[in-house]
Amino acid sequence: MKIALFGYGKMGKMIERIAKDRGHEIIAKIDIDTPSIDYDSFDVAIDFSMPNAAFDNISGCLQNNTPVISGTTGWLEDYDKAVDLCSIEKGAFIYASNFSLGVNVFFELNAYLARMMKNLKQYHVSMEEIHHTQKLDAPSGTAITLAEDIIVNTDHTAWSLNGKDRDSIPIVSVREGDVPGTHAIHHTSSVDTIAIKHTAHNREGFALGAVIAAEWIIGKTGVFSMKDVLGL
Repeated sequence: MKIALFGYGKMGKMIERIAKDRGHEIIAKIDIDTPSIDYDSFDVAIDFSMPNAAFDNISGCLQNNTPVISGTTGWLEDYDKAVDLCSIEKGAFIYASNFSLGVNVFFELNAYLARMMKNLKQYHVSMEEIHHTQKLDAPSGTAITLAEDIIVNTDHTAWSLNGKDRDSIPIVSVREGDVPGTHAIHHTSSVDTIAIKHTAHNREGFALGAVIAAEWIIGKTGVFSMKDVLGL
């Protein structure tokens, strides 16, 4: 499989190594200064770029019949436009706030627990996410996905950064050191706390999941998620 990388930071370099280990070829490393892109030269694109570049990267791929995987966060105000464009162009597109296989299992666990807690009104849910100091967005895209899954499965209507509204899920965002990503969800009452937590030990899990998604999407048409890739 021939892959183009949109964005060649830490994640791009790790994706390159893992893709090569799995027998794939990196054809292009594209950033904001790349003068032209030969879409015909690669089979699939993997986008881990910047929030202000992601939608243009995705659009270019879809308009040139190139399947695209995006793990860039902070651009989701344009997500619906990307979905519409994918439908118009009959393209193939996967966005995930987190491609880690373990995190996607964690998403399912969080939703299941939220359904169990829905009628236990004595418990209040809260969340904490910790990432490295170079992460630009807060809360993390993963934390937003977790919060949205709780909202879908409970009576909560919104999330807020450090919010204290009873109906709003408070998310505390911490930026320290070189932490790859930690997410913890607490359901707390006056007598006990039920907590689930995912801790990434390094970024390899994110990169591996993105490559697996790229392998999976070849030959498909539509908008997909990691649930589709993993059969969850």
